[in-house]
Amino acid sequence: MDISLASDHAGFYLKQHMAAYLAAKGHQVTDRGPEDEARVDYPDYAAKVAADVSGGLTEKGILICGTGIGMAIAANKCPGIRAANVASPAFAALAREHNDANIVCLSARFIDASTNEAIVDAFLATAFAGGRHQERVDKISCLEAQCE
Repeated sequence: MDISLASDHAGFYLKQHMAAYLAAKGHQVTDRGPEDEARVDYPDYAAKVAADVSGGLTEKGILICGTGIGMAIAANKCPGIRAANVASPAFAALAREHNDANIVCLSARFIDASTNEAIVDAFLATAFAGGRHQERVDKISCLEAQCE
């Protein structure tokens, strides 16, 4: 799977870890930065991954910051993005199954690396259920149009 990946300074080391983890599993990873742990502004990196996913350059995105919250808020400003900040593999699976989330946002400060690996595995392995959930996702898309 093609995956776009970025972080802020707080998530830099987890981003590096996740890039290697995903590559070892055979995924194609586009690393959108940053290049080191120097302070950066997370919206700049959320925008890069959101643009990759919304533009169809990659199938999914992964964003990492201290909590994952700021990245999710920023990414969700981009049309067509459904970024979910999750703290467990079960939530990651539900974000995909029920909400067709296309970006998962991770916490580098509060969730350990092995749990984040399990979150990403669940996110990438779970399909969108469609059906009644599609109607809700369609309503989310309509909200984007109404709020422009």
